[in-house]
Amino acid sequence: MGPNRQNTFVLKDSSVKNLIFDLGGVILDLSVDTTLQAVAKLSGLDKNEVVHHFVNAQGFMQFEKGLIDEHAFRDFVRETYNVTATDAQIDHAWNAMLLGLPIAKLHLLTRLMSTHQTFLLSNTNTIHLRFINENILPPVAGVTSLDGYFHKSYYSHLMKKRKPDAEIFQQVLEENNLKAEETLFLDDNKANIEGAAALGIKTLLVTHPDIVTEYFR
Repeated sequence: MGPNRQNTFVLKDSSVKNLIFDLGGVILDLSVDTTLQAVAKLSGLDKNEVVHHFVNAQGFMQFEKGLIDEHAFRDFVRETYNVTATDAQIDHAWNAMLLGLPIAKLHLLTRLMSTHQTFLLSNTNTIHLRFINENILPPVAGVTSLDGYFHKSYYSHLMKKRKPDAEIFQQVLEENNLKAEETLFLDDNKANIEGAAALGIKTLLVTHPDIVTEYFR
């Protein structure tokens, strides 16, 4: 463990029986900045302006909650950034943040399934999930779904809910009869961590991808 990550590392808790994993930035290598740069190039806008819309426009959140489909999302991107890009160009920029999936993480998840109840809880969307299943997973693991690496997978766009709202965590706990105090949630987003902690769920903020493998070593 590098010295720059000592303040974020915590000791394993033997009372934890259930593990809830975020996907991007925890299992999957992620760089939102790469997508922001791709959209800036596509639109000709300054990256700061791209970030402003990315943070404040409702279409991104609506897409993650499954409230609009991918066709409406692409039209939203065209309108928001004033571009005439094709569907393929928009998808390419949108998927640019998805960098890869280390096989070591999948091996870890397989091992943890024998000792814990494991779950995936991801804020995602149809475009990202299809790209992961069709382009990232097959060459790494020879499969077309992450579902086999968890006892159950939860995706925001299918649930019509998203982190950090309490209702999404409550659904996972209730459907699987999990006790919050026996459950550890791992996420790279501080707001999501705070949302889970407010319900009594134990948390680990993943500030570097290696923290996950270090924690369960």
